[in-house]
Amino acid sequence: MSRLDAAFTAELNRLGHAGLRRATTPVSQTAPGTVLRDGQTLLNFSSNDYLGLSRHPLLAERAAAYAADHGTGATASRLVCGTLPLHAALEARIATMKGHEAAMLLASGWQANAAVLGALLRFAGPDTQLFADELNHSSLVHGARIAGLKPTRFRHNDTAHLEHLLTATAHAPGRRFIVTESVFSMDGDRADIARLRTLAETYDAFLYIDEAHATGVLGQNGMGLCAGVAGIDLVMGTFSKALGGFGAYVAGSRPLIDFLQNACAGFIYTTAPPPPVLGAVDAALDLIPTMDAERARLAAISVYVRSEFAKLGVDTAASTTQIIPAMVGDAEAALCLAAALRGQGVLAVAIRPPTVPAGTSRIRFALSAAHDDAAVEQLVTAMRACWTTLRLAA
Repeated sequence: MSRLDAAFTAELNRLGHAGLRRATTPVSQTAPGTVLRDGQTLLNFSSNDYLGLSRHPLLAERAAAYAADHGTGATASRLVCGTLPLHAALEARIATMKGHEAAMLLASGWQANAAVLGALLRFAGPDTQLFADELNHSSLVHGARIAGLKPTRFRHNDTAHLEHLLTATAHAPGRRFIVTESVFSMDGDRADIARLRTLAETYDAFLYIDEAHATGVLGQNGMGLCAGVAGIDLVMGTFSKALGGFGAYVAGSRPLIDFLQNACAGFIYTTAPPPPVLGAVDAALDLIPTMDAERARLAAISVYVRSEFAKLGVDTAASTTQIIPAMVGDAEAALCLAAALRGQGVLAVAIRPPTVPAGTSRIRFALSAAHDDAAVEQLVTAMRACWTTLRLAA
């Protein structure tokens, strides 16, 4: 019994009435692209397992081998005695694959963005000008808060607006930072990397790009839209999505990474990633450059699903990737659509505020190369039936 239980209950009731209450629901992964939930087998169109690697035998085998050879834990933080040769080797590999001098591993994508960006902005000082896409991930928003900075937000993926803001503040004191994502996790659209590089160079701004949803799926050898691209100061990515494992990295210059190892609390004060996790990542990095066919299939089924949704009048925002939002607007309506899809054998979770702005609740469909043609057709058929019902009810 907590002293605040009455207040907690009241808040939960408020969230429930607004269609915003959340709860965990256990699922069992039966095979790539499917799950078992409440006794029902469902096609899983909600996970970030974009290439189906979370069930790949090579990842499981190498994770087990690393556990057998190196133990199940790193036993300490990196700066104490937690840095194993495995960490150094994996960081060197990531740096090479991203086209940077150095890289640093972190426990999760959220931790990486919040801690790394926070450390950089604190170092840059209170006069720092931070220009952030208005739809940046929560972790990037928290990075600014950690540093005590209020960002100047530019309209989503609007580089003309960003340039206007940069021009208007060109003579203001302080360092400049531009922070954005390469693929946006809730809208599935892409940033204009080339234009961002030009603006960063023109206005002497540090360019920080989150590649969490592009790593493994897009770009040179599948290593993201920023892989091998010069002029980007720091790139962040994760191993927990297309790479099928867990953890995150940042890549940049050698002095930048050395600085972060001395200033980033999320690196300094946490236990190092354990050997089995590193084994799975290492195996995924072996596979990613060989998966052009899977990436091509993922792109093709994404185009097909968007085209079929368009025939139904579904607004998929500006999606050009494997992430396809079906914009609903109302939170309760999004929940109803998700429930109807489950009745058709499809798991597609409703995304509601505060994850997305008020009035933009949606179903976020996340496609995977593991979805065969029959699964894709089942999704389209289910959406055809459920979307029509939803529109009639409205």
